[in-house]
Amino acid sequence: MVWMTAAEALNVLQVRPQTLYANVSRGKIRAKSDEADPRRSLYHRDDILRMARRSNGRRKIEAVSAQAMQWGDPVLPSAISTAAGGHLLYRGHDAVTLSETATLEEIADLLWEAEPGQVLAASTSPACTQPAIAPPAGALGAGLLALALRSASDAPSMDRSAADLRAEAASILATLTEAMIGPAPAGRATARTDADDTADTDTCATAAAASAPPATPATISRRLSLAWQRPASEDLLRRALVLMADHELNASTFATRVAISTGASLAAGVLAGFTTLTGPLHGGASAEFALLAAAAREHGAEAAVATWRASGRALPGFGHMLYAQGDPRARALMKLLPELQPHTDLAAAAEAQAGELPNIDFALTLLAAAHGLPDDAPFILFALGRCVGWLAHALEQVQARRPIRPRARYVGPSAGTC
Repeated sequence: MVWMTAAEALNVLQVRPQTLYANVSRGKIRAKSDEADPRRSLYHRDDILRMARRSNGRRKIEAVSAQAMQWGDPVLPSAISTAAGGHLLYRGHDAVTLSETATLEEIADLLWEAEPGQVLAASTSPACTQPAIAPPAGALGAGLLALALRSASDAPSMDRSAADLRAEAASILATLTEAMIGPAPAGRATARTDADDTADTDTCATAAAASAPPATPATISRRLSLAWQRPASEDLLRRALVLMADHELNASTFATRVAISTGASLAAGVLAGFTTLTGPLHGGASAEFALLAAAAREHGAEAAVATWRASGRALPGFGHMLYAQGDPRARALMKLLPELQPHTDLAAAAEAQAGELPNIDFALTLLAAAHGLPDDAPFILFALGRCVGWLAHALEQVQARRPIRPRARYVGPSAGTC
């Protein structure tokens, strides 16, 4: 069984009920309502067994700190975002609610504490233009190269005004966007509607367009829809970008803050975060899910999930320790998407075998499949959306003016034994 009753959990843990409930409230043990009796809760077996393996009694401060570094309470104070009560909040605003209408640039204004419209207005400024480089294969390589070039020349982040840093943040977001999806459309094409794309371009219309005031710069979601030739998908792309903008102190965000804490440039901080996306446990989860989906098509979803779990690897696209009742970002996107195979069968198998619900990585792959987006679309949406959060944390970390420097708990040989 994937889920345990309270009595079973307490029997395994040998703790008081208050301790069990406290660990649930801290996000260390996932819980859900018992379908047979909504007044009762069930507790995730894997979380209970992991807690049971910990040593009994009062733990030393080193052990507490070590667990926090791996998965636990936040290690840094931040006013940017938090997961609380099954919701993701951006500076106190529900991210799902914001995704219904906001653009990624508007979320950047919120998280960077900029004036409304400042990020979109700055997105095509001359400061965003970078020297032309030979693009490497794929969005990942292009992003790494563009950020590395800026990191080699941009000024350190220390001792600079907030306004200066926010302007630089906007240019870095533009640099990464251009590297991964190409340059913004020129002139009035940035604000064209779907109707414009099919309109007659007679001489009078051309003359009127030439004399009209400059159009508003295209949002990143608009640029993606044009680059992928999917104009009807723009609203869903906008929602996905907003939902990906930030997520507390995840691995990439922590890497960004560590780099910035040394005084490194904003570009260097974003590069540090971006490199973590190459790992299958973070930004590479969508590529891992593609492998799981391929196995499901060949052998069936139940067998694919069982084989994957038997290998000891984390099941890509499913489960999140911060959301006992399921990832709200995934629900917000999935309710707007059709059911597809093998996604539907994989979701059923993952819940039945592991008690795990779809997370945002699953939802991004479903979005890509449903709208015929490129294979690397989930990764691009993750990276461009999260770049806004990395920069928000970079701006916040600059204010701390001290390096992040955890201590190591040495477990190697003693002196004289080598």
